[in-house]
Amino acid sequence: MWWGVITLTTIGYGDVYPVTPLGKFFAVIIALLGVGTIALPAAILGSEFMNELAGKHNAPVCPHCGKEL
Repeated sequence: MWWGVITLTTIGYGDVYPVTPLGKFFAVIIALLGVGTIALPAAILGSEFMNELAGKHNAPVCPHCGKEL
């Protein structure tokens, strides 16, 4: 589990890493919180930015034909 989380969060293995199971547990929690704090909001902001650039506004559309009302 330790190597999987460290690889997926792209922290890398490095020269200094926790040795005890409790240290590894806290490192995994901190790594996942870091990804959630930075990557998730960046993806949400990026997708909304792309929607604005593409001109996709939240205009109501007809459920039958799909044209804007």
